[in-house]
Amino acid sequence: MSARYWPDDYLKKRLLPDQAIHHIQSGQRVFIGTACGEPQRLVKELAAQADHFADVEIMRLLSLESSPLTSIANKTQSDGFNIRTFYSGSVRTKTLARNKRFITPVPLSKIPQLFKSRQIPIQVAMIQVSPPDDFGWMSLGVSVDVSLAAAQSADLVIAQVNPQMPRVLGRSFIHVNEVHLIVEHEEKLLTINPPPGYQSSLQIARHVAKLIDDGSTLQLGLGAAPQAILTALKEKKDLGIHTRFVTNAIMDLVARGVITNREKGFNEGKLVASAAVGNKILYDFLDDNPGIEFHPSDYVNNPAIIAKHHKMVSLNTAMAVDLTGQVAIDALPYYNFTGVSGMMDFIRGSIDSEGGKAILMLPSTTLDGRASRIVPSLEDIAVVVPRGDVHYVATEFGMVNLFGKSFQERAMALISIAHPDFKEDLFFQAKELELLGPERRLTESLFGTYPAKLEEALRIGSQKIILRPARLVDERMIQEHFYTMEKSDIFSRFLHEKLFFPRKDVAVMVQTDYIRDLPIVAVIGDFGFEKVIAIGAYFLDPAKNMAELAFSVLKEWQGLGLSSAILKMLTKAARGNGLSGLLAYTQPQNQGMIKLFQKLPYKIKTGFEDDMLVLSCRFDEPLSG
Repeated sequence: MSARYWPDDYLKKRLLPDQAIHHIQSGQRVFIGTACGEPQRLVKELAAQADHFADVEIMRLLSLESSPLTSIANKTQSDGFNIRTFYSGSVRTKTLARNKRFITPVPLSKIPQLFKSRQIPIQVAMIQVSPPDDFGWMSLGVSVDVSLAAAQSADLVIAQVNPQMPRVLGRSFIHVNEVHLIVEHEEKLLTINPPPGYQSSLQIARHVAKLIDDGSTLQLGLGAAPQAILTALKEKKDLGIHTRFVTNAIMDLVARGVITNREKGFNEGKLVASAAVGNKILYDFLDDNPGIEFHPSDYVNNPAIIAKHHKMVSLNTAMAVDLTGQVAIDALPYYNFTGVSGMMDFIRGSIDSEGGKAILMLPSTTLDGRASRIVPSLEDIAVVVPRGDVHYVATEFGMVNLFGKSFQERAMALISIAHPDFKEDLFFQAKELELLGPERRLTESLFGTYPAKLEEALRIGSQKIILRPARLVDERMIQEHFYTMEKSDIFSRFLHEKLFFPRKDVAVMVQTDYIRDLPIVAVIGDFGFEKVIAIGAYFLDPAKNMAELAFSVLKEWQGLGLSSAILKMLTKAARGNGLSGLLAYTQPQNQGMIKLFQKLPYKIKTGFEDDMLVLSCRFDEPLSG
């Protein structure tokens, strides 16, 4: 058999769009390239010839509302086309909703094998590619994901050659000799605008950004919250990307030098993805960029590959989570996902990564504010992420780590980050479901909004310490703190001997509205598994509008300035909350407490009640006055 000269082959394969579509036959299965890589001219021609076909099954992964493929779906007749979708994205037209029975839930990493094994045979693949290079290779550009596997598996490959398709490096190429028909047609690629900056998304981003260390490798979904996180990461260093979609927001961080891919631990120096959605500026950025590689989904979404990365962090958006931690995923406006998709691939791969984290984000309510997205149970909603795989969950009201937590701890944690309008109902439904013990009581503290603005980080030697307001979920950690204290320090803190620290006593410290009473903890360790090394708190005396102070610091952390740092936070918060001043009751020989109080920039008054020394100051009496 003589070797084929690819330029001659290319010329022989050229056809007009209508001629190419005539090669498709009724009853065949036709794959159409994904999202912004959709071959629009070919799809429009397919739609124009719809009356000539019967029982054509269209295979797609993701399509946009504005795409020609969506227009086909909207006028599909049962005897013409039906659409099998693996990933319906934000496309939620009424027609597609009626055809949800055709959604095929398969993890994204497994779809290429489904095609290659011919378990689901593909007769025709319609793809969009860049013009061939000097060696006959054409790039699938912004849509490699499962498109490459579909093209390699199809009986007939129709390629729309578009000069506006960027030539993206990596495993994105198909040779002219592997394509059967070629339609030359230049047109603008599909583009999408960035998601709007919902206030909830911006606040979620601020919470989550605190978990992302310099040198982390990120996977981000297309939702508003994941993209908002990129805006909150502008001060980070040497971030890496291993993700499904490259977006404009990712490009911006590359341009700023925040994303360097130097510390990924795997594929270092390369930004790795399988597709791109954005605008023309993004597509120009991708073209022939040696720092970017696109690979198929069975590589990018492979949990074993994902786990090889250093500090891998998956950032995805959920539709709902129940009080036991089960998560539902469905299409929301500007949240382009549904079904199984590739989320579980990245969650499990990130969890297995050294220093990795899997973070799920959701707004606390529906867009109209009428329903909570934290629900008692997922009754008739499909569970996509099992409770055992759920670690970090964030809403605009805070973030919790559910991993290793009991049902009661999970319920209290999720109620603590729910919208205040729904906390009471969630609390009582959790009681009915027996997720909370009978000793749990509804208090006003449940409605307190966690003041994230009070969080601070400091270093003592090489140890990073977080100072933050105590949360409901800190109850057990605070108990452990007191049980590990020296007897003398316990006496100084409580002003009497104390051997036991029952939950009901500790609950007073964590059931706070953050205004009248405010506990600050100093913690070390991973989020959700911290150790409390110091506590400072104020408790309001309503009759005086003065706040009483109390401190406890583990022996090995005393004398290092923790109490001073906490006192500064408490003072600032007390003034901001409209309190008049501070009080402290202590033993006359407790020089540590006396010296600490005297550091306050106010006139200090001393007195005695019985055998206790009383220290006080008012905020309207500064030392400079």
